[in-house]
Amino acid sequence: MFSGNNVADQPEFYLFIAATILLSLGYMWGRRRNRRITYSAFDAISGILKPKDQTFTTIGGLTGYHANFIPHKNRSIKQVDATMTLLPRQSWLWYPFSLFLRRFDRLFLSFHLGKKATGSLREGHLIEKKYSTFAGARIENADSLHKETITWGKRTFFLYYKDDAVKREMERCQQMVGTDPGPLRHVALVPSQNRLFVFLIPVLGTVEHVVGQVYRWFLKIADSTQE
Repeated sequence: MFSGNNVADQPEFYLFIAATILLSLGYMWGRRRNRRITYSAFDAISGILKPKDQTFTTIGGLTGYHANFIPHKNRSIKQVDATMTLLPRQSWLWYPFSLFLRRFDRLFLSFHLGKKATGSLREGHLIEKKYSTFAGARIENADSLHKETITWGKRTFFLYYKDDAVKREMERCQQMVGTDPGPLRHVALVPSQNRLFVFLIPVLGTVEHVVGQVYRWFLKIADSTQE
């Protein structure tokens, strides 16, 4: 790449040094940023659930993490799984392509019903219109559900529901989260698996409110079956 006896005299040498420094600084910035997003989100979830046990696993270096939470003295929810995938901010060569292809960070939550609440769910979804077109976001039995289009904040959502009772529950979830969905993109009650699935973008400072409200809403659904 370099010609001549004195490499330091070649302009390419300084370009190479500058690029190396830039990539190194980008790596450190991206690593700190991803860790901050991860710690902030998982700390918020832990604070809400107050688990008696929790485990964390790295599944993708600096871009993938999994956590398992066992709530303390909770007869309705036996376990909550959280999986987070982040943009590769530490790699400035790949980061622009990832922004174009993946667009945003992802946080998936799965709430598992305990035995006392098993069988209590009826299917319902609140899913953002744009997100519903993403690979992996398709609702398998959408044709068997009622569907409405609603405006939530500045976003358009689809409301899927099995019957009027679950429609009211999904509307109550919307009300509890607030007039703006924030980073929330999908809430799904899945009776075939006795789970609640939640997908949101883990924007700093927003996870605690959204997850906290959805969790309290879900507890009311699960607890109502034990009355």
